[in-house]
Parts: sequence; structure tokens; C-alpha cells
Amino acid sequence: MQGVRRVYRRCMGAADLSSFTVKVKESDLWIAVDRESYRDGLAEQVEQLLWRCRHLLDCYIKEDPGFAAALSPYLVSFKAPPLVLEMVRAANRVGVGPMASVAGAVAAFIGDALLSRCRETIVENGGDIFLYTTRERRIAVYAGDSPFSGKIALRLQPRKKPFAVCTSSGTVGASLSYGICDACVVISDWVALADACATATCNLVKSEEDLEEALAFARNIEGIDGVLLVCGERIVAWGNIEIVPV
Repeated sequence: MQGVRRVYRRCMGAADLSSFTVKVKESDLWIAVDRESYRDGLAEQVEQLLWRCRHLLDCYIKEDPGFAAALSPYLVSFKAPPLVLEMVRAANRVGVGPMASVAGAVAAFIGDALLSRCRETIVENGGDIFLYTTRERRIAVYAGDSPFSGKIALRLQPRKKPFAVCTSSGTVGASLSYGICDACVVISDWVALADACATATCNLVKSEEDLEEALAFARNIEGIDGVLLVCGERIVAWGNIEIVPV
């Protein structure tokens, strides 16, 4: 995924935002905040938050190795860290292992912390985005070799609370996927759920003919607001989603 990140992040940003990247172990975040809220030292503070987040997760995985290896719904104790519980609850709702929601959960961990310091916050973690904005934003869709890749975007309106735009792909990046969908984009108020749902939905697409069935699966998940699926030369969408040209 590293090479893909270097490509699509070249086009990210806006004139009213200040952005930076933070990397800790496998976590590689692109973060943008409103210029009025940005200040020197913010990147270092976010890095400390990310180290804390990774420490919580890594320590739990050492105690419970089955958590990281699971590819289906998994049970943990209610005494598990809140980050772990968040991942499990989201992933279990859609029938996948908890690590399918890790990128979204980490993005939300950082995004929620930043909201106490910044008026607007965007956290992107490998295609999974935590978003709180006071103005319209557009997010372009990267879909590998599909002719739609880089040609369409989602037009997003401000909401009263943070929300997620999470993407999974069976043809782009190194994340585990059982499908061949070029891009599965899911919108939800729950970031970890959007991440897990994108993975589960993408897994269902073995050919272009599977798009409608996969879309039906995602739209029946409580808490999902919108879905976009791109596979080759076909595209389907449902819900609170507005597609515009780039």
C-alpha cells in the first residue's frame, strides 16, 4: 500500500486546511485540520497519541493472539480496552474478523482526540477516513485499473457530528480481501463499522455480476448510510451518496 499512498496523497488537501503525516509502525496517517487550529507541535502530539493507540492494541494482541488472527466474528471480555471492543463490535455486526476494522478504529481514535483541539479534522488511514468539516468536501475515488479510477468523486456535505468514508479494494493494496472489487466505499457515522463493512462487502464481489448482491448486503447493515461499488467497467451505488466528476 505504500506506493499507492504516495500516488493518491499527492492530490489530497485544500487551501483552507493544514496537513501533515504521522507514521508509527504499520500505521501511516494523513491528517488535515483547519488553518486556524493548526499550531507548531501538533504533529508531535498526534504522534504521541498514535503511539498510545498502537501500544494499547499491540499489548492486547500479545495477550490474545486469536484476536489478530480471526477472520470471522470474535468474542472478547468486556474488560478489553475500548479500542478493542470498538473493533469487535463493528466487525461482528458484518461477520468479519476484528482486524478488518482496525484502520477505521485507529483513525477515529486520533480524530476524536483532535476534535477537542481543532474546529475541523480529517484523518486518513490507508483509504479509511474520519471526517468532521464545516464545509463541502470532495473525495476522489481511487479504483486501481478501473476506467472510473480518479474520474469520479463523492461530494460530502457537513454533518453535525463526525462521520466516515472508508474504502476497501480487492485489487489495490496489500490488505486481505477475498473479492476483486476495485473499490468499495462505505459511508457511516461509525468509522470502525464503515471500515469493516467495506471489507465484508468487497469480499462478496467475485465478478461484476456480484455487484447488486454485494450492494444489497451492505444496505441492510444497520448504521450504513451510503455505499459505492466499482468493479471494472461497472459501478453501483445506494444511499446518502452523491457522485460527481473529478
